[in-house]
Amino acid sequence: MTKETTPLILYRLERAHEALQEADILLEQGYTNTYVNRLYYACFYAVSALLLTKDLSSARHSGIRALFYQNFVSTGAIEIELGQLYDKLFRNRQKGDYVDFVHFKVDEVKSWFEETRKFVESIETVIKKEI
Repeated sequence: MTKETTPLILYRLERAHEALQEADILLEQGYTNTYVNRLYYACFYAVSALLLTKDLSSARHSGIRALFYQNFVSTGAIEIELGQLYDKLFRNRQKGDYVDFVHFKVDEVKSWFEETRKFVESIETVIKKEI
């Protein structure tokens, strides 16, 4: 990791927190599909920032997920449950964004906010140790 990478890492963490704030607003308004999208992107931005601590990146979401698992989940640096949450949000974001007639119910996705907030905090803790 270079000195020049640190501002980008911090920027992506900021984007993760913004996505969480956006998700909160969207759920209040009943936009559950977009809420799930923003939860996924909160994780995506946090993971992207984490990967940069090891000079890793990918242009594809699947590549980001694979690098995350290879370098952090499978090594035990990140709990497997967090990896599973990231996968769940990815799958559901795909459904909500691309599958017709999908509309998530508030009661089935509301708890995902707190899980995602903890995910971002956990990633942020690891990043702060690295930078």
